[in-house]
Amino acid sequence: MHLVFVSSLVPAGPPQSDFEIVNQTVVDGLRRAGARVSFLGFRRPGAELSDPQDTACLGEFDPDAGPASVVQDLRRFASAVSSGLTLSSTALRMVTEAELRAALSKLEPFDGIVLGGVSLAGAFETVFAGSPCLLVAHAVEHVLAAENARGAPSLLERLRLSRDARVLKALERRLCGSARFVLALSEEDRAGLGLAEDRSLVLPLVIPRETAPTGVRLPGFDIGMIGDWTAPESLTGLEWFLQDVLPKLHPHVTFAIAGRVPRGFPSRDKRVLFLGPVVDHVEFLRQCRVIALPARAGTGVSPGAVETLELGLPAVATSAALRGIAALPENVRRADGSKKFAAALQDLVVAQRTGMLPDADGEAFRAARLTRMDEALAEAVRRLAAEPVPRH
Repeated sequence: MHLVFVSSLVPAGPPQSDFEIVNQTVVDGLRRAGARVSFLGFRRPGAELSDPQDTACLGEFDPDAGPASVVQDLRRFASAVSSGLTLSSTALRMVTEAELRAALSKLEPFDGIVLGGVSLAGAFETVFAGSPCLLVAHAVEHVLAAENARGAPSLLERLRLSRDARVLKALERRLCGSARFVLALSEEDRAGLGLAEDRSLVLPLVIPRETAPTGVRLPGFDIGMIGDWTAPESLTGLEWFLQDVLPKLHPHVTFAIAGRVPRGFPSRDKRVLFLGPVVDHVEFLRQCRVIALPARAGTGVSPGAVETLELGLPAVATSAALRGIAALPENVRRADGSKKFAAALQDLVVAQRTGMLPDADGEAFRAARLTRMDEALAEAVRRLAAEPVPRH
């Protein structure tokens, strides 16, 4: 079976965001299920395509670059309103529908389309409507937009994000309705999207990697965090940790935070070392005694939380950070209030320093999720290949 994976970003080097990590995980699983996978979408500026022979690249797109001026910002918003699209879909209208169809035709013949997210699908909805589609719902996007609207710094931004939430809700409803099968990342997301159980499954996320980590852990930091902190929902958790949790911790506890942060983000505390993006997520996490997972908002699943548990590392996590993760290892604590979160971190750091808290069997955790993931993807491929059932 030949499938075309449609996403705003095609594989081009190591994944740089949670969005790209999820897409790579799904593609790896589809290939294990026996499918040949090609790609349609944009690449990051200057990046080299990972699979140029099987990629129809639409050009370059920088998801982190906003409009260069206020005028361009207003023009994009006006264009979104006039076209009925979301802001993210409007930003992808850098090619015409005819150009997109021509690019897709270069990948023919194919048996179906996998929609990795809703932005590109929303920008050119009619192009993909005629093919059998599998939708990978990264999150409940309209809920994220509504959450971001409530925390927006200006009235104009609140209005734009509130509009986005309304448009996204309708778009997600249409895409879920037209897809032959839908994969969500948690039961909460499946409920939030209103998915029927006979046309959807939860996909247990695993983190792509080639080999299991080896060697003795020699932590250089007491507490570590990793993520893409430029995303509003992630930044909310980081701000909460720095403002509400950090002051409650012992002054001799050390911290390292990896991942991109917004430009000009203040360090606030001399104990905290901001490392920026790191080449090897696994090695960074293994250099931390305890991992903090402070998510406070959002939907979908936190790849950082999944990776932490796959490595068997001690962690303290909020309920939001543990979406899509049912059974917790014994060295992971769930805590939602800042006092409980700080107290749990302090306890685990002391236990790790004194050798009283071992790592868990992360490989067993990963293997169990990988088995369930492959079962879900095999069923999704089967549904995509089957003749559609008439709906009344």
